[in-house]
Amino acid sequence: LSFFFQHPKNTTIPTLPWLLIFVSELLLSLAWLFTQSYCWRPVTRTVFPERLPADDKLPAIDVFICTADPNKEPIVEVMNTVISAMALDYPPEKLHVYVSDDAGSDATLRCTKEAWNFARYWVPFCRKYDLVTACPDVYFSSSEVDSGNFEGSEFKAARTKMEVI
Repeated sequence: LSFFFQHPKNTTIPTLPWLLIFVSELLLSLAWLFTQSYCWRPVTRTVFPERLPADDKLPAIDVFICTADPNKEPIVEVMNTVISAMALDYPPEKLHVYVSDDAGSDATLRCTKEAWNFARYWVPFCRKYDLVTACPDVYFSSSEVDSGNFEGSEFKAARTKMEVI
């Protein structure tokens, strides 16, 4: 901006580039100022589960889990993601989970079959006891108690059975 207030004898440089730079800096400053408004008053949202439609009116959901290399992405972690997606609180007939293995690994295929066999027991267990943590690895390695529907000795027996499976 000080370039424009210089004495005319010192301005041998063309003014158009300076004017374009000044306008671009002005626009950048305005854009920065407008983005700072999100920090001044952050947006908070509230969830209203009672407003959700009935289960028969919910749309179908497809969950795609992509994996590429079983050496770089541990198969156990991928299968925990698959099982967690299968245990979502959503009508089972409208929830479809797909595993896309770009490497075409036999190990991923075998582990997916094993995860499906385990999920046949795990998903009903999660739904019966209203478990918040649906990831088996996190649930069994956590020392704190999950906030769920615990019914004393029946829950302990079911949890012990799940640990064995």
